[in-house]
Amino acid sequence: MYVALSNSYGPQSNRQKGGTMAEELKRLFEEYSEGRLSRREFMRRVILVTGSLAAADSIINSLAPSGAHAAVVAPDDPAILTHNVQYKGKTTSISGYLARPVKAGRYPALIVIHENQGLSSYIQDVVRRFAKQGFVALAPDYLSRMGGTKLVNPKNQGLSNIREIAPWQNVAEDTEAGFAYLSVLSDVRGDQRALVGFCWGGEMTFAAATQIPTLKAAVVYYGRSPNPLDMVKNIRAPIMAHYGEKDAGVNKGIQETVATMKKYNKTFEHKIYAGAQHAFSNDTNPKRYDAAASKEAWERTQDFLKKHLKS
Repeated sequence: MYVALSNSYGPQSNRQKGGTMAEELKRLFEEYSEGRLSRREFMRRVILVTGSLAAADSIINSLAPSGAHAAVVAPDDPAILTHNVQYKGKTTSISGYLARPVKAGRYPALIVIHENQGLSSYIQDVVRRFAKQGFVALAPDYLSRMGGTKLVNPKNQGLSNIREIAPWQNVAEDTEAGFAYLSVLSDVRGDQRALVGFCWGGEMTFAAATQIPTLKAAVVYYGRSPNPLDMVKNIRAPIMAHYGEKDAGVNKGIQETVATMKKYNKTFEHKIYAGAQHAFSNDTNPKRYDAAASKEAWERTQDFLKKHLKS
């Protein structure tokens, strides 16, 4: 529950309260960076505290984690086009966020599977980053069957029950439908399909890869392996996985995954990033973001996708 800020937090009062304003701004930024406040709501509250839009922008820049590997890509970036879209799923309409290069051409299709918060502003930015790299990228809202992220998760918090309300079988179906939607776009190469997922989305990417034979590549960011693990025998695409060293819950299955992928002669590249936590690539979360690990993982991801989709 959030406490509304009163007018007593105006600029004059804050000059008098000194440290109180700094503490309040830090608290607001933590809520924003953890996804519990939208950017619009964060800006509104910071303006109430500081009395200045310029100050709000400055605070974002000063408190944000330094050394982010990939700058935020604005929705109106002139190199890309962005769209809120809907496509036909097996049982219902699926909402999503699409980004594509402005430059004429035909590009690989890439689907991004979101974290357990749902289709967040962070994932939308990741989609735009991929569009800047030459992909037509789509992030489906995998909570669409329940009414969508805004309805299911209005506070933008991690959903502990997301595996129950969005089981991997539904995710695989909605992903296949997403590729079917992308394949009819004139700027998409339908034979070049990749899947990338983060956190819960990483787990879902690994599972969905066992069900989608047309994939050319899949990238798992700190996601658990399919259960039962023998499902990997159905994977046809090469898999790349990124893990944080301090992510014990996910990492306990790595050795068995490596062995099973080898058993079935599957291509599996993985790296454990020293000192990195779970969600180390999320540069909106200063508590977990690791600039060095994130930069390397992003570069390795681009090289991997280029090798399997653009060569």
